[in-house]
Amino acid sequence: MSGAYRPKTALGRAVHAVEETVIALLLGLMVLVTFVNVVLRYVFNASLVWSLELTLILFAWLVLFGIAYGFKITMHLGVDAVLNMLSSRAQRLFSLVAVAICLVYAALMMKGAWDYWAPFANLAPTTGHWFPTGFEEMKPWDYRGYVPTERIPLPEFLRAPLEYLFLPEGEDPYEKLPIAVPYAIIPFGVAMMLYRLIEAAFRIITGRQQGLIVSHEAEDAVEEAAREKDA
Repeated sequence: MSGAYRPKTALGRAVHAVEETVIALLLGLMVLVTFVNVVLRYVFNASLVWSLELTLILFAWLVLFGIAYGFKITMHLGVDAVLNMLSSRAQRLFSLVAVAICLVYAALMMKGAWDYWAPFANLAPTTGHWFPTGFEEMKPWDYRGYVPTERIPLPEFLRAPLEYLFLPEGEDPYEKLPIAVPYAIIPFGVAMMLYRLIEAAFRIITGRQQGLIVSHEAEDAVEEAAREKDA
């Protein structure tokens, strides 16, 4: 089972490049913000008061976005000792069972992610205990679009669209970035996981992928990456 992913179409290559660029930007911004704050603190005796909060948000975005990306390129590690003793057909069957379990879990996460984020975006959470059965009837004071982050400043060029989207009528203008923006990665990231799991199921059914994991041995993936680099 290989972690290598090679898009075959121009659109697929473009989307793949965008995803890798986003991941690189998130990681790069984390490093840059932390580096700048360290220099300011130890050289100029100053600091960016919002750096820690921003770094934590970027890390959360990186993790949630990266989980979905991992399903796409089959990079998640797992134990396949039992699977390797089975026939190819049996391996595919058990892989589909694993995908089905992951899909159910991701669907539960999707409901929880939406219900958590929705009030901050002035949207209604869903009803139902396990799966959505409708939307709650919310009172105006139940919406929390007025809640800002603790320290992250709001860029002026984003003020008008964000206040239009999230600020309830009659509330004071934002002084900080509304919390609905960083929290948006929660439902988006889980939705991407669902999408990538459905993609993985389709590839397994059509025989283009053997399973969800790269290998139970991390060094297998490292050796393969080294061979591709040298090729």
